[in-house]
Amino acid sequence: MYEHDVIVVGAGGAGLRAAIAADEEGADVALVTKLHPVRSHTGAAEGGINASLREGDSWDLHAYDTIKGADYLADAPAVDTFAKAAPEEVIQIEHWGMPFSREDDGRVSQRPFGGMSFPRTTYAGAETGHHLLHTMYEQAVKRGIEVYDEWYVTNLAVTDHENPEDRECHGCVAYDIKSGEIHGFKAKRGVILATGGLGQAFDHTTNAVANTGDGCAMAYRAGAPMEDMEMIQFHPTTLPSTGVLISEGVRGEGGILYNAEEERFMFEYGYANNDGELASRDVVSRAELTEVNSGRGIEDEYVDLDMRHLGEERILDRLENILHLAEDFEGVDGLDEPMPVKPGQHYAMGGIECDENGETCIDGLYAAGETACVSLHGANRLGGNALPELLVFGARAGWHAAGKEMKAAEIDTGPSAKSEDGAVQPPVEPGAIDAGSEDVVADGAAIEPTAVIENAVENERERVETLLEADGINHANVRADIQETMTRNVNVFREEESLEDALRDLREARETYEDVAVSDPSRTYNTDLIHTIETRNILDVAEAITLGALAREEFRGAHWRAEHQERKDDEWIKHTILAWSDGTPELYYKPVNLEGDEETYEPKERSY
Repeated sequence: MYEHDVIVVGAGGAGLRAAIAADEEGADVALVTKLHPVRSHTGAAEGGINASLREGDSWDLHAYDTIKGADYLADAPAVDTFAKAAPEEVIQIEHWGMPFSREDDGRVSQRPFGGMSFPRTTYAGAETGHHLLHTMYEQAVKRGIEVYDEWYVTNLAVTDHENPEDRECHGCVAYDIKSGEIHGFKAKRGVILATGGLGQAFDHTTNAVANTGDGCAMAYRAGAPMEDMEMIQFHPTTLPSTGVLISEGVRGEGGILYNAEEERFMFEYGYANNDGELASRDVVSRAELTEVNSGRGIEDEYVDLDMRHLGEERILDRLENILHLAEDFEGVDGLDEPMPVKPGQHYAMGGIECDENGETCIDGLYAAGETACVSLHGANRLGGNALPELLVFGARAGWHAAGKEMKAAEIDTGPSAKSEDGAVQPPVEPGAIDAGSEDVVADGAAIEPTAVIENAVENERERVETLLEADGINHANVRADIQETMTRNVNVFREEESLEDALRDLREARETYEDVAVSDPSRTYNTDLIHTIETRNILDVAEAITLGALAREEFRGAHWRAEHQERKDDEWIKHTILAWSDGTPELYYKPVNLEGDEETYEPKERSY
């Protein structure tokens, strides 16, 4: 058994920043990660980092843009905390060596991004996430932070008190990919989940293959609720053949979207009369698909993104990486011709319910980054807000877990935050096949921490041995079925019948998963075993997304419902919460907190 003060699961942007923050407070901290840190998906972020740095801008303007972009489903304490802290974090990483693009006078460059009232997006060419990841990894190495590289955390070691708010997280269980051994990790002060997104629940996604919703699913099964899981962002500019992201920076620099009739449709058809291509991502994605569905799409699939008019010098200076992506994956030279783009799954606004300090309702369990829902992004994340979120809330989770004295959180978590029971009528029974019998947390509410971890390790060893020794089907068939139904039925445009079809398909996939087995008998670098475990997590998050989408009967932000074509503020300014209750998803709601530090945010018509 390995032991540290703070265990950080995942070593992308949020995990690295959390580990550095915990180290700053004198904690013995370790990163446990299934990927080498610089292979984390943060490195694929292209666009930039929002922060109010210049004269004429302010944190409260940034906060207002974020609340509006979220379609008034974000919690003001989280948004205000974020907007106030973002400038300091950006300056900090600049001091750590982040190679920001700069103006002729030496100032860090900032450009416009969708939904922003001020050009506050800092960037490093079109490789901002790559440079951010390397900058922070350098800091981790400099500080001597221990990294358990290629260790896949498969479960949490949590007590099994009946009330999740009484439970305690004492550590986690991890599979050493190099040796095939399973060991426990004891955290004396806290476990921080920073495992990233869940894009592999869909088959057309900008997310890496490793983004399988591990943190969300583990926390969910351990008793930490998931919040607003239906809120999935589809990025408007992904390459049709692969889902590879084309940065919003292209449109920020002046890139133009055209339909098959060479019309600048964002203006021509009134989708965003003021901001055009720089409307929020949900608005642009719906506009593109509307064009395709109306017969004005190119090859009935995509639209064109044109940046030729920006000129070679500007493109090479600020967007060179985009040229390589378009050439490598679509055979298109962006200097001479438009690039084909269409919406693709990109980001989860929902995630593990937590407060401004990263705490979940389970003592000792924290979450940060895309796997968490604080709720900063509400119903729609603005471009350029993800990377500063990693910095701000990664740092806060690390500080708090390490014992730093911090302001008490204003955001409530856990069952005690419930304002009303939820109402959803799925066509099939959701949750575990044998609800009430699945061992989702370590046995023994009152036993000491080491015993909780040892028990969790033994349970995990038994599960892995069963997968390795049994005969059965390959998980890939199950995963493909999940991805296909999610992309077909739980996409940008959602209908009740389609959502119900998805739940039926997911139930069938869950039943099939009962018969999966790992055909590779090896104990080292067994990717078949890893992917099989990941598929279980994908199942849980896919079902949660779909249940939330069926329950929320309104049109808000990224969540469009054919049967409910309006935002219903009187009824739906509330968070959907899903809790895993002995294997059965329990739906309830809690109110959105719009009480900010300076003002109460009043919901208004959201137009661009």
